[in-house]
Amino acid sequence: MDLAADEGRTLEDDPGPDGGGPSGRPRSLWSDAWRDLRRNPVFVVSALLILFLVLIALRPTLLASGDPLDCDLARAQEGSRPGHPFGFNGQGCDVYTRTVHGARTSVTVGVCATLGVALLGSVLGGLAGFFGGLWDALLSRLTDVFFAIPVVLGGLVLLSVVTSNSVWPVIGFMVLLGWPQISRISRGAVITAKQHDYVQAARALGASGPRMLLRHIAPNAIAPVIVVATIALGTYIALEATLSYLGVGLKPPTVSWGIDISSASPYIRNAPHMLLWPAGALAVTVLAFIMLGDAVRDALDPKLR
Repeated sequence: MDLAADEGRTLEDDPGPDGGGPSGRPRSLWSDAWRDLRRNPVFVVSALLILFLVLIALRPTLLASGDPLDCDLARAQEGSRPGHPFGFNGQGCDVYTRTVHGARTSVTVGVCATLGVALLGSVLGGLAGFFGGLWDALLSRLTDVFFAIPVVLGGLVLLSVVTSNSVWPVIGFMVLLGWPQISRISRGAVITAKQHDYVQAARALGASGPRMLLRHIAPNAIAPVIVVATIALGTYIALEATLSYLGVGLKPPTVSWGIDISSASPYIRNAPHMLLWPAGALAVTVLAFIMLGDAVRDALDPKLR
């Protein structure tokens, strides 16, 4: 045996006598997934982008100390100048400052909507898959009704009657129409998990229904929900921008990429910089979350491993 090559192997790389970790114990799905994610360049790049977006969403003044609502019509549609690298929009507001501050709104809407959808959908779908029977039939028919509602059309109808300029009506609308997808994923995962031998053994030992659901089934059925929710987060950010662009989502003076894209679209020929930067920030953000979801899916799906 080559001693030099053997010395180069780390303890982490040693699979152990039974194919598990260095101590011989088999690795869990989550430890294997984290081990694969750390070696996946797609995950590393997307995670760094998302961390940067979260940072500027929490503290936008770190990159843009100006006021996004400080506008001067004398500077309307002007190009870049020292101190204002992205130029000015049609109202004379600094495009760079508004692009940075717009990250807070988009990330807030995306994260809150995803958490609400994942929580509501996983609970309803998990209960339907575990208990079955009438509860499962009723939930299945209810999800069919919600799947039949076009998302954008539903937003135009429901949000057009909302007078509040807060992000919460938009988040509530996304949760209302977004939970059926997560519910079906959760239902299928729970139905699959409850057929496993360890669940049957727990039932034979007298474990109660809630204990089996919380201790044995839910931890082994949550992986598909995490994958779908991660990918959906980018979709909700794009949906908020779409609704704001159509005029039924967020409204001025709220700073949002969708609002800036909507206000800049009539001037795309004369001042393309007004549209380029918020649209570019939106595209990079959505792409980062989709890339993260793809990496997580590859790590958690046993068929792709």
